[in-house]
Amino acid sequence: MAGPAPLRYPFEPPATGQAVEVAPGILWMRLPLPMALDHVNVYALDDGEGWCIVDTGFDSRKTRAIWADLLAGPLAGKPVTKVLITHHHPDHVGLAGWFQAQGATLITTRTAWLMARMLVLDEQAVPLPETLAFWRGAGMDAAVYEQRLTERPFNFADVVAPLPLGFQRIAEGSTLTIGTRDWQVRIGNGHAPEHATLWADGIVIGGDQLIPSISPNLGVYATEPLADPVADWLESCERLAQFAKDDQLVLPGHKLPFYGLPTRLRQLIENHHGALDRLETFLAQPRTAAECFEVMFKRKIGPGEYGLALVESFAHCQHLWHAGRVRRERRDDGAWLWRV
Repeated sequence: MAGPAPLRYPFEPPATGQAVEVAPGILWMRLPLPMALDHVNVYALDDGEGWCIVDTGFDSRKTRAIWADLLAGPLAGKPVTKVLITHHHPDHVGLAGWFQAQGATLITTRTAWLMARMLVLDEQAVPLPETLAFWRGAGMDAAVYEQRLTERPFNFADVVAPLPLGFQRIAEGSTLTIGTRDWQVRIGNGHAPEHATLWADGIVIGGDQLIPSISPNLGVYATEPLADPVADWLESCERLAQFAKDDQLVLPGHKLPFYGLPTRLRQLIENHHGALDRLETFLAQPRTAAECFEVMFKRKIGPGEYGLALVESFAHCQHLWHAGRVRRERRDDGAWLWRV
């Protein structure tokens, strides 16, 4: 019997300001991001009198100008009447409030809306004491810690427009009618809490829950220092795999639309189990999360990746601790030491 099909990529990415029709009434567009992952995918669903936009990119002058070109060009001057946000991360929710201010209805999960609205109002000039304590607990490199001690940290308000009050909630099991399709909402977790995916007519809008070729970041932060996003992620992948079929076209938040979702979910699951097994072996000797980068990621981590690597390494150490596979103890400098 043949196994699951390999991943297949049927489309080339659109140029900036252009769109590719990936299915009847669904346009795929790309917006630039000023980071190593240099783009975010956004989609426009034809909703009759207007468009439902799925995710928005950062709030910046550049992104607003690209949206103006898209609205006048590929979107043919029809208004954006709905904005659907898959999860609260700023590259996805950045311009949701801007579209709302022009009359669009915001559709998202309750947790995504609460997280986004809370974070956009929580502006900090320097890292908070709780954040500094968390970094010390993760064993952050001393030079990196000293540099960040007095720097202005990343703030949601830097790249996310203010969010007006009011949104339309979707949740696990919701049905959302957009144009001629009835989308079933299925919720994932781990990369972001209550992350929405939508399934209809052989098409899956995956956001960052279902991405080819890279694994979404799973991080623990000072906001919830005992969280176990790795467990949340693995549970989500196993559950969503029940609905996955080889012939579904997956529209992800980054990289390329693809076929082969059963294979991709298996890869995502195996990727993290492999990292956990390597990590458990490495923790035969006590280590901080920051000392686990090479065994976790199997490559050198540069300055631009350091923060995301730290929170993901910590998340995997903590998952082993929650599972009873390792112990932990505080070092005199406040760092957690993890060991079998």
